[in-house]
Amino acid sequence: MKLKGSDLFVKALENEGVEYIFGIPGEENLDFLDSLSRSKSIRLILTRHEQGAGFMAAVYGRLTGKAGVCISTLGPGATNFTTSAAYAQLGGMPMLMITGQKPVKSSKQGRFQILDVVEMMKPITKYAIQLVAADNIPSRVREALRIAEQEKPGATHLELPEDIADESSDERPIKPSSVRRPVAEFKSISMAVKKIAQAKSPIIVIGAGANRKLTSNMLTDFVNETGIPFVSTQLGKGVIDERHPLFMGCAALSSGDFVHRAIEAADLIINIGHDVIEKPPFFMTHGTARDQEISHSSEAEPVLVSKSTQVIHVSFSPAEVDPVYFPQLEIIGDIANAVWQIKTELSKKGNFGWDFSRMMEVKKHHDKNIAEGNDDPRFPIYPQRLVSDIRRVMPEDGMICLDNGVYKIWFARNYPAYQSNTCLLDNALATMGAGLPSAMASYLVYPDRKIMAICGDGGFMMNSQELETAVRLQMNITCLILNDSSYGMIRWKQANMGFEDWGLEYGNPDFVKYAESYGANGHRINSSETLIATLETCLNSPGVHLIDCPVDYSENDELLNKRIKEQSAKI
Repeated sequence: MKLKGSDLFVKALENEGVEYIFGIPGEENLDFLDSLSRSKSIRLILTRHEQGAGFMAAVYGRLTGKAGVCISTLGPGATNFTTSAAYAQLGGMPMLMITGQKPVKSSKQGRFQILDVVEMMKPITKYAIQLVAADNIPSRVREALRIAEQEKPGATHLELPEDIADESSDERPIKPSSVRRPVAEFKSISMAVKKIAQAKSPIIVIGAGANRKLTSNMLTDFVNETGIPFVSTQLGKGVIDERHPLFMGCAALSSGDFVHRAIEAADLIINIGHDVIEKPPFFMTHGTARDQEISHSSEAEPVLVSKSTQVIHVSFSPAEVDPVYFPQLEIIGDIANAVWQIKTELSKKGNFGWDFSRMMEVKKHHDKNIAEGNDDPRFPIYPQRLVSDIRRVMPEDGMICLDNGVYKIWFARNYPAYQSNTCLLDNALATMGAGLPSAMASYLVYPDRKIMAICGDGGFMMNSQELETAVRLQMNITCLILNDSSYGMIRWKQANMGFEDWGLEYGNPDFVKYAESYGANGHRINSSETLIATLETCLNSPGVHLIDCPVDYSENDELLNKRIKEQSAKI
């Protein structure tokens, strides 16, 4: 029996286990929308903007490992996906975008709304193609999802023209194949084991590529059995419980923090899941005079001052070599399996002469610094108090979903994540506007967890209309707005660069009334002492809650640039 192209497309998505399609269909998607209306397993999440839909699809992919799917019409609908595509592509989140198009065989509307969307998407996706025959739908859907989900995950795009959606086909969906990742060569494992055994003070750096469930388990076992200290990048937060006594900190600042002193104390770095998309937690040097000059500059990025420091790169893909990253050994293959192999071989070698005394001295100063300001009573609230109070009220599996702003540095640095993907940061594209949609996608994946979006007032307003979507879908989420009536991160950078404070302040709506106009619950913080009680009320009450919380970033320069660097330099 022949199937209409759009029916075949929906059946192919059902065959892949797709649960949700996020987005805003248009005139050119009406065949697809009609077919989707008869699906018994896929739910349409109708959003208020395509960008929000794309963010939701990407975060769904990050949390599940399965590609999130989103849909838009042609032209402006498709162009609104570009930021979301880049967000997924750089952040390693599997996502499939479906966009409509005018008929490709015959069209009587000239060039109205027509852009070359496929060519537009190619630079910011792993795969982008136009469907030109209904018979090709099953293979193209299978290929797009396969590519989106394979390492490194990212964005893919399929364009479905109106006439192809209406075309008939005898084809049927293609069953997904079983895939096992290649494992690392044993010779490289043996070389790594030898280097680790001979090291005096190794350290583990956990990056974006290590943020996978099985890798988390294997790395935790590895640290527990070997006793090697570890640090994380922002996208590696929570891969190992950060309450662990061997956790040295998260590389939240560019340079000069305690975590950089811990790395510099190592003579061997085991770099797990390194991704050049993140700001590097360290720079490698060749030990030249110029390198030494840079390494002693107060404005330098984190640097390995010793050319004898070795780096082992453990990842799914080979290292992208550049002037500051050229590892001496690469272990390529499934990360979890590689970590397990290294642990197994190390266990055969007995005791080692490792000395972590300097790292543990750094950790004492790090932990003391993190605790400072946690009970600061001043208001508007100070970031250290804010982070501490939120950590106190969030359960172990509670999820905070951050937008982008200067507060992200405070959370990356001061908020201990107890589980992977419970502190969602974007340290890749670092786009604004993703905080609220991230929390909404998290709720769909984990409806029984406590979920909080944490947004600056600027980032929140970029997709604030999705409050209506959250209310309509009866979600239980809290959105905390950190209100300083300005683009605070850029204002801070402006001051650091010696420019006049100008052009970055604005006015805000009454956020309580704004929330209530959508049918959400609005709250306002009037003192630091009331924050915890308000957070607890919101997290433990059904519905969508929005909290307007004034915040004071006036000490950012002292706390993040000066005092920390001065203290860490003395160690």
